Amino acid sequence: MFSLQKLLGKEDKFFNLLEASAHEAQNAVQALIKLCKKPEQAALLDEFVQSRRKDKQITAQISEAVYTTFVTALEREDIEALSNALYRIPKTVEKIAEHIMLAPQHVRGVDFSKQIILLEQATEQVLALIRSMRKGDLDEIKTLNDKLQFIEGEADKAIIEVYRDLFNGKYEPTKLILLKDVYELLEKVIDRCRDAGNVISHIVLKNS
Repeated sequence: MFSLQKLLGKEDKFFNLLEASAHEAQNAVQALIKLCKKPEQAALLDEFVQSRRKDKQITAQISEAVYTTFVTALEREDIEALSNALYRIPKTVEKIAEHIMLAPQHVRGVDFSKQIILLEQATEQVLALIRSMRKGDLDEIKTLNDKLQFIEGEADKAIIEVYRDLFNGKYEPTKLILLKDVYELLEKVIDRCRDAGNVISHIVLKNS
């Protein structure tokens, strides 16, 4: 059975740090849910800043550990590629928050539930993939990554529906631009999750 832990010299700290990074992605999405419900509360932006700052520290720890831990078969570049892919998730979520805070009056009452549900599902799959790496379950990793690819496909369909709604002439220009940017960033977060899943699959296949 494939065992990434074995390749890393039985070092649990890599898995712990990668899981922690995936958790920060989930925390960022939960903070976004709160902000969408109360877009006028500027204080909520602090949650995004703290989450990204924490994830940046985790990413730095992984980078340092890569060069101070004896790695036998797994390439350092692969670990860092996964770490960076995970970091981009909460970073992109924070950009959504920043856009919302620019003009919260244009976001009030807008239903982002379809995109938010997909975001939650995507970050859950990423965390599950990291945990599957620890177990070395190849079949489960493939199943989870297939689900992640499906979620990304659903997000692509959703953005087409959004465009149909946005460009039907009922929105004034400022609101139209803001909502378009927010929806596209929401889709980009799911793309970031897909990217992380692809990196994990690449690592697993290379070392199986």
